[in-house]
Amino acid sequence: MPSRSAPSSRPSARSKLIEAAHATVRAKGYNATSVDELCAAAGVTKGAFFHYFPSKEALAVAAAGAWTDMAEQRIFTAPDWVRIADPLDRLLAHIDFRFAMLDGPVEDFTCFVGTMVQEAFKSSDAIRAACDASVTAYAKRLAEDIQPAIDRYGIGYGVTALDLAFHIQAVLQGAFIMAKAKGNPQIARDTVTHLKRYVQMLFNRE
Repeated sequence: MPSRSAPSSRPSARSKLIEAAHATVRAKGYNATSVDELCAAAGVTKGAFFHYFPSKEALAVAAAGAWTDMAEQRIFTAPDWVRIADPLDRLLAHIDFRFAMLDGPVEDFTCFVGTMVQEAFKSSDAIRAACDASVTAYAKRLAEDIQPAIDRYGIGYGVTALDLAFHIQAVLQGAFIMAKAKGNPQIARDTVTHLKRYVQMLFNRE
C-alpha cells in the first residue's frame, strides 16, 4: 500500500495572518495597520491574504473570534488555578494570574479586541460586534466560576456573577489603557491589586 504522508503541523497562511493581526494591531492600532504590513508580518503574499479574507475588516472579525478561543485555552483551561477546589480561592487565583500576565512590553499583554474596538466601534459595526462577542464570552465564562463562590459564601450589594465578571473585564481593559498612557505596566499591576481587594471585600474575605 502506498504510504500516507503525515499531516503537516505547520501553521496555515490563515492562522499566520490572524497571529500577525493580534501582534500588529496591539502594537500599532487597527487603523494604522495595513494589509501589506500584515502580509509582511505573517510572511505570506498579498494573494494569500485575499484568498482567505476579502478585506482587512474580515481578518479583524476572524481574529476577534480566534482571540476568544485563545483566551479560553490560555486563561480558563491551561493554568493551575482552574484546578483549585474552593471557588472563591479559585476566583482570587484567577485575578492573581491576570496580574502575573502584566509583564513585558505593553503590547504583549494588552487585549486585541479591547485595542481594536476603541478605534473601530463607529466605523465598522462588524468589528464592534465581533469585539463585543469576545469580551462578553470572557465575562460569561468567568461568571461560571464566580457563581459557585457566591453560592457558597454570599456576596454584598446584590452583585450578580455576570455583573462582577463584566466589572473585572472593565477593570482589566482600563488597566491596559493606563499602562499605555503611562508607558509603564506598573500602574496596571496596581489597578489589578485594587481589583483583588475589591473582590475580597465583596465576599467579606480578609
